[in-house]
Amino acid sequence: MEIRHLRYFIAVAEELHFARAAQRLHIEQSPLSRAIKHLEHRLGVQLFERTTRTTRLTWAGQIFLDEARHVLFTLQQAIASAKAAAKGYRGKLRIALSDDIDPVRLSVLLAQCREEEPDVEIRLFEVPLAQQLVGLRYGLYDAGFTQTLDEPDGIVSQVVWSDSLVVAVPARHPLLAHTDIPIEEVLRYPLIQCHPQSCEGSHRQIQHYLRTLRAAPVIAEQVATFDLMMVFVAAGFGIGLANESHTNTCRHLDVVTRPLSGNRLAVETRLLRLDAEPSAPLRRFIDRIGSLQLGSAMRN
Repeated sequence: MEIRHLRYFIAVAEELHFARAAQRLHIEQSPLSRAIKHLEHRLGVQLFERTTRTTRLTWAGQIFLDEARHVLFTLQQAIASAKAAAKGYRGKLRIALSDDIDPVRLSVLLAQCREEEPDVEIRLFEVPLAQQLVGLRYGLYDAGFTQTLDEPDGIVSQVVWSDSLVVAVPARHPLLAHTDIPIEEVLRYPLIQCHPQSCEGSHRQIQHYLRTLRAAPVIAEQVATFDLMMVFVAAGFGIGLANESHTNTCRHLDVVTRPLSGNRLAVETRLLRLDAEPSAPLRRFIDRIGSLQLGSAMRN
């Protein structure tokens, strides 16, 4: 079995269409079909159910897909580690990022790591939360940042910082009559939300907050980024609810932010890692997060 067979299989499994997979791989469809048949023959199992109209993974194919991704990711990690060693690095940390993590805090943290331990390479991986959890359990990541409220089995969840939930409104909007805006007033207008797949953790926290208020907001748009949220708000499509750190980094001339009054929400960012003794580089990384949090509190 060759590595290219795994790449071919993953492409077909993700596209579920041989022609699209061939186009994605920049090869002809015939050699792709032959490679998949050869792979099935070598494994002795059927990976796909094919008809003239559809292509579907078998149960064996679904299991093999997870393992094939793991193998390719491990290979990529090995290649990256070899290149890093050639550049003089003596250690590495693999950090997964799920949700839209505060870029200001993250850049300050990475700068401190680079200054204090220049021989430790830090690799960042932007992945969905489900993939982060799988990667942590497989040992593909050393730790990960997320805004989920869940505490999965075997995973240590540590709150590292929090942000106030703020309201983003168009300039000259009636809500700006309030210095602190009541959530009841916000919910009179359509909301612009970040898409639950793009910002799963923060979306869950905001939805939980709204459910505690027994609120059923009208959703005008769901967007993939906070930058796009600000565009829709500026255009008057609705009101945005977002972390204060996101509104600070995605400023728009025609958008004004205000804090909520009364029962406010602090959106938490957590660090996840396996429930085991962390490596020395990871322990120092966690300690730096703690000092960063303290420094932020002192500045505020």
